Amino acid sequence: MLIDQRRLLGGLAGPYRTQTGPPPRKQRRVFLWLFLAAQILLLIWVITGAASVSGASAECRGLTGDDLEVCEDASGVGTAIGVGLIVALWAAVDIILGFTYVEIRLARGRT
Repeated sequence: MLIDQRRLLGGLAGPYRTQTGPPPRKQRRVFLWLFLAAQILLLIWVITGAASVSGASAECRGLTGDDLEVCEDASGVGTAIGVGLIVALWAAVDIILGFTYVEIRLARGRT
């Protein structure tokens, strides 16, 4: 009779029986979408910053010869420095978001 009870209960009888509860909730991937949004914003910022060097700037209008060349080169160097700073900020944001992700996973007990 003990064997029949175990079959009816779907396994072990007594306190070791598995209990069915509500179905697990679907995970919301808020952090993933936040990370992707940050990546898209920074990518747009880099593209617009790099595109700002194209064309003659207002400061270089009216200059000719060596003065024009120096002005355009300085504008290019300034743009490169600006894009470099944006990329450095991008790396810092990614590192901060990565550490935050690890902390959240550890706090929830998942690895």
